[in-house]
Amino acid sequence: MSIVDAAGSESAGTYGDSDFVVVANRLPVDRDASDPDQEWRTSPGGLVTAVAPVMKAQEGAWIGWTGVADVDFEPFTIDGMHLIPVTLTNEDVLRYYEGFSNATLWPLYHDVIAPPEYHRTWWEAYVRVNERFAAKVAEVAAESATVWVHDYQLQLVPQLLRRMRPDLRIGFFNHIPFPPFELFAQLPWRDEILRGLLGADLIGFQRPADAANFRRAVRGRLGYQTKGSTVTVPDSGDLPGHSVRAEAFPISIDTPYLEELAADPAIIERAAQIREEVGNPKVIMLGVDRMDYTKGIRHRLKAFGELLAEGRLNVEDIVLIQIATPSRERLEQYKIIRHDVELAVGRINGEQADIGSIAVHYLHHSYPRDEMTAFFIAADVMLVTALRDGMNLVAKEYVACRLHDDGALVLSEFAGAAEQLAGAVLVNPHDIGNLKAGILEAVQMDPKTRARRMRQMRKKVRTDTVSAWSKRFLSELDAIRDSPEAIVPEPPAPAGRPAAQPAQPEPTGQPESTQPESTGQTPPAQTQQTVPETRSAT
Repeated sequence: MSIVDAAGSESAGTYGDSDFVVVANRLPVDRDASDPDQEWRTSPGGLVTAVAPVMKAQEGAWIGWTGVADVDFEPFTIDGMHLIPVTLTNEDVLRYYEGFSNATLWPLYHDVIAPPEYHRTWWEAYVRVNERFAAKVAEVAAESATVWVHDYQLQLVPQLLRRMRPDLRIGFFNHIPFPPFELFAQLPWRDEILRGLLGADLIGFQRPADAANFRRAVRGRLGYQTKGSTVTVPDSGDLPGHSVRAEAFPISIDTPYLEELAADPAIIERAAQIREEVGNPKVIMLGVDRMDYTKGIRHRLKAFGELLAEGRLNVEDIVLIQIATPSRERLEQYKIIRHDVELAVGRINGEQADIGSIAVHYLHHSYPRDEMTAFFIAADVMLVTALRDGMNLVAKEYVACRLHDDGALVLSEFAGAAEQLAGAVLVNPHDIGNLKAGILEAVQMDPKTRARRMRQMRKKVRTDTVSAWSKRFLSELDAIRDSPEAIVPEPPAPAGRPAAQPAQPEPTGQPESTQPESTGQTPPAQTQQTVPETRSAT
């Protein structure tokens, strides 16, 4: 059987050796410049945990970029995983990755919190790199192999693969939100993205609402019929018609591994040291985020600063540790968020702290998994205040590390995790008054209530592990390809996002302002009547 490339021409009629292929923008490794004897080290993450056993059990391969531009690397094996690098040039990184992926798609898919930019040269680079990834998959995949494509950087790969290798089982998982049709419709290349995704047999999303948004876009833009979670793709002349399932597969974490770390005496001792290093306060609050404008770090700092200024929290009793991992630092919006966060931290410490006390401990670098676990153990209250998030695994990681059923989680209702962690204190981070009340509720919560709510959340993360997630997705992908007529309707999407839980009201007097200009951000786009301003295609 011949392989047909994206342009439709025939190439060598051969198959590869890999029965299971994972395709992602990045390989699960980083270059270790500090160790001359080991060029690469694995990057621990939920996706690696989920797919590594499958790769080792089969002839598996992982295709992705190494993170190093303009360098060709040969395939290599590390920790039992066969890795196949895809080369990106500096221009690819600038236009495909930093440009279209992270300055066009990322803000568009996150409620237009920042304005997306639409540039034809970025789109052309996105197409070019997606074609490169698809060609590599077609080269290495065995006959009738299972291919699992991941995330928004590679949304064209499924259709490209279906053209090249119609024998493949193709799954796609979108780790970030999929926007409402009114926002997605802004994208000049909206139809191409939809057709690209519909090359898959199974498309997974974090929430039922995301899957519903996608199916609505397919109906509205392409006119394809949908029934339950199934989309019927008609014959296009060069490709036969087929059925595609688009439904929710909420991702999770490696709970057993995290529980093992949280029980390690050395890590427990490190957690005690962290408490001592910050002055042994009565309450430690913790924020752990990438430095990203979607994470609501500015809103969190504003709420905390106001609580201190109003005397409702005391700097001698409570501290906030904010870990902000560097991210996409060459992009303008990320330069702005870092500047604003550091300005806010300085203002709070300057106004509220004193000699011997610091209100906010701000840490702008990454930590290994052991150290992060120690932070989770040390923290009494976890703050997850994302303005929009596909899932937010940090919230689940904190819960998994609370082996004694203590601690409280303040969680944005706009994170996918809010639909699963019912024991959290849900807040609307755009409403500073509500966010302040939620923080106070978590700080003042009695031990019995904390234990009851934490037990509820811990039961959820122990049942829904990342391994269970991957098994469910791959099992359904196999079932769909083997029995395409079997339609399993997805439960209807929720009517709306969960409402923030009632929290303690603001004190009487001057009402709390909740206008978006208080933090320089816009409220969730789903509630807006008009389409936000964006930058036109150039």
